[in-house]
Amino acid sequence: MNGREHHGFILAAAIIPFIGVAVAIVLLWNKLVGWSDMVALVIMYSIAILGISAGYHRLLAHRSFQTNRAIKVFLVWAGTIAGQGPALIWTAHHRRHHRVADKPGDPHSPYLDDEPGWRGALKGLWHSHMGWLFDKDLTSDPIRYCPDLARDKDIRFASNHFVGIVVGGIVFPGFIGLAITQTWQGFLTAVLWGGLVRFFLANHVTYAVNSVGHYFGRRRFDTPDESRNVAWLAIPSFGEAWHNNHHAFPKAAFHGFYWWEVDLTAIFIRGLETVGLAREVVRIPKDRIRARADGLSRVGGGRAAPSAPPKPLAERHKVSTSGGVADVE
Repeated sequence: MNGREHHGFILAAAIIPFIGVAVAIVLLWNKLVGWSDMVALVIMYSIAILGISAGYHRLLAHRSFQTNRAIKVFLVWAGTIAGQGPALIWTAHHRRHHRVADKPGDPHSPYLDDEPGWRGALKGLWHSHMGWLFDKDLTSDPIRYCPDLARDKDIRFASNHFVGIVVGGIVFPGFIGLAITQTWQGFLTAVLWGGLVRFFLANHVTYAVNSVGHYFGRRRFDTPDESRNVAWLAIPSFGEAWHNNHHAFPKAAFHGFYWWEVDLTAIFIRGLETVGLAREVVRIPKDRIRARADGLSRVGGGRAAPSAPPKPLAERHKVSTSGGVADVE
């Protein structure tokens, strides 16, 4: 997509699902909603969030685990139907975010400027939640940030057919409703709930990790950014909201470090590993967690803390464009 097409897609992705939610509320009020619609919503929401969390984020952006081609393709397509951007662009933005989190150059930090008071806070939160998506001048070059993915034909295919896959993800839940109800009304209402409502809910949960997760919550680690753990957001985000944990150990496959930190994506990855479909799963030992927390507390964190961001992947020495990469943060 060129800049104009991208801007048009973002507008459509913001407005059409919102209208769908409004229509769904009206139908819910009039009791024109069946259990088949909730089945479609839960299935498609789970697929989309897993696609973003396990696929786009932990597999592609951080190489937290490896898997076979079939699972990789499934996760990439699942992330694509979420409608948050082509896999290559999403990954490039995310790796850029980790390089300069909450510092100049971060694509979606809520600390956009130093405007004081509640207006400045709301302005920053809006920018990090969704406003940054409308920035026509924002670019994160995939060749610079993710050369390890740019030559992957499966990822390129999904990225090049992004809009078609997104539309297919909106229409597909209709067939779930049709199979259950055997009616075209069931098809249409499942498209509404499993397609548009799911699109709205899943994306705003992910956006909240960028906004809320850098503004409100608990900081276990004094990282050189403002990342936070947000417990109430952990389940709907499938574990992505243990965001301070993630910024302390970006390559970790599991973002919940203790049993009470529910991480549904980690459960999914463990399941893949158990049946031999995931390998090289990156785990962080408990003693290393404690040592890093102690070390960062002595240095001091926050967005004003000094940091030495790593070079973009294309500018490092250890780069492999075929078999993965060893030093992705």
